[in-house]
Amino acid sequence: MYLIYLLRRDLRVSDNPIFHHLQQHSKFSHILPLYVLPPNQVEVSGFLQDPASDSPYPQARSRLGNFWRCGPHRAKFLAESIWDMKQSLKERGSDLIIRVGRIEEVVRQILRQHEYKSKVGAVWITKDWASEEVDEERMIRRAIQEEGDGKIEFKVWDGEEMLLHDNDFATSDSGQVPDVFTSFRKSFEPLRENIRSPYNSTPTQLLPLPSEIPAQAAPFFIPASLEEFISALRKPVEDSGFGPPILKPQGASTAHPFIGGETHAHARIVHLIVSGCISSYKDTRNGLLGEDFSTKLSAYLALGCVTARQVNAYMVAFEDGKNLPDFGIRFDSEMTDFSKTQGSGKGENKGTAAVRFELLWRDYMRLCMRKYGNNLFSIEGLRGQRSNRDLVKKNDTDSSQYWSDLSSPETRTSFSRFIRGETGTGLIDASMRELALTGYTSNRTRQNCASFLAKWLGIDWRLGAEWYESMLIDYDVANNWGNWAYVAGVGNDPRGRDADTGGRKFNPVKQAWDYDPQGEYVKAWIAEFEEKSTDVREREVIDKLKKLDWVNDPLVKIKYQPRSEAKTFRKNGSGAGAKHEKKTGGRQEKSAP
Repeated sequence: MYLIYLLRRDLRVSDNPIFHHLQQHSKFSHILPLYVLPPNQVEVSGFLQDPASDSPYPQARSRLGNFWRCGPHRAKFLAESIWDMKQSLKERGSDLIIRVGRIEEVVRQILRQHEYKSKVGAVWITKDWASEEVDEERMIRRAIQEEGDGKIEFKVWDGEEMLLHDNDFATSDSGQVPDVFTSFRKSFEPLRENIRSPYNSTPTQLLPLPSEIPAQAAPFFIPASLEEFISALRKPVEDSGFGPPILKPQGASTAHPFIGGETHAHARIVHLIVSGCISSYKDTRNGLLGEDFSTKLSAYLALGCVTARQVNAYMVAFEDGKNLPDFGIRFDSEMTDFSKTQGSGKGENKGTAAVRFELLWRDYMRLCMRKYGNNLFSIEGLRGQRSNRDLVKKNDTDSSQYWSDLSSPETRTSFSRFIRGETGTGLIDASMRELALTGYTSNRTRQNCASFLAKWLGIDWRLGAEWYESMLIDYDVANNWGNWAYVAGVGNDPRGRDADTGGRKFNPVKQAWDYDPQGEYVKAWIAEFEEKSTDVREREVIDKLKKLDWVNDPLVKIKYQPRSEAKTFRKNGSGAGAKHEKKTGGRQEKSAP
């Protein structure tokens, strides 16, 4: 009897509930691991057998902004992660079969084939609470019922992707999830003591594949190499449709050079611990430049290459002075002994505690997505369904009056300048260019950019969320949309929407002074700073920048006076990095275009 295992965001062999179950006991003789590229989320025209022909599916573009839903950076990381899973399964006597099409259509095609019609006993999948994935489950169930005459089992497993578990809190009724994160967090303190261990064994051998593998349906083909696979995913989405390519500064390097896949995810965790980066995370997480100021695990977590509780298990081993847990991943010999790492055996430190805090926040966003469903994608966000008086003020009105869409030429121009990094506000421009060029930007700058779009420019926050979906390597439905709504004031932020009543409105000039005091980040990502000399030459560079239209005519002027005395020229926060002084009320204010 055959089992079809449909993988989505569970691209790992270790800590995998389905593989773990099959290792313990199985009634199946063969297993078909199947990954289907969904044409509504990933552009699949690059897989056409005849590149000149048309795809039977609409382009995978976002609803409001018409952006590619999976841009070139995430396409590459996704391809690497899928291929890494394919290789891991091959090492265990199996394989990952990749197909293009709507997942329920692919399932129907397989069940109609003679080899499978009478031999498939079950179709299994892990749970995903995003709305499109919930719809997929419903359509798969219908296809199985219709094609299998009710004789095929369809089972949806807990994906085990969260740090905690449904049994750890009252989520059977989604309404029980608190609307304020602090209330949620306090119910699990001390957090370290409330986290379950991951599955402690990884299969070394899997059930064999069926003797006949179902073919890819026309008009698509499946590449035979990783390079061809990456090309098929990336080539159609290289052009974002927003003007000429953004200039990349000479010498600029991405903060996220990492390769996708389970193997590389575990290597990254071990590096963070052995290098001491995990212990210093609390102090460095707001950094803007470099590979190790934050964990960079989010992309791996988003695709299920590693689980949050596996991350925790590595940290526990370090904190307890033990060797790393065995998840069946090969490492260099010098990386395997945590006992030689500074801080090993000394218990939880502020860095590991901060990582757990962020993993819990990730859990919380998923639970809120389960609670509010499609409301997460509405302009009112989560607030549209709330009754909590502390979060919905009496003077709140329809959010649509707060934000402009792209119907006017002025808004389209402003939004285009925003995503191209030409707003005239240095921190914002550097971040948006880094994002477009590399697929990554720091959490600190993400918050500032979200606030800038929604609060300073008054543009529909959902357009920003869609653009991040397109550009980010580490895009995650719940975290991306939940955090955009949060900063826009229609999410889980108890401060609310309006800055005048305590809402969350970041001043990107102040933030630049606080987090980029020497302007290193702004200069690193704005190519117009091609001359990076100091002293006398610096003023010449600034004068050259001021001749650029987008610098000379900023979208918004933001004032901020630093507390301490500062030099006239500071290379961050305004324009492409310069601050201009002007007299107001007998004092000097720093005014950022």
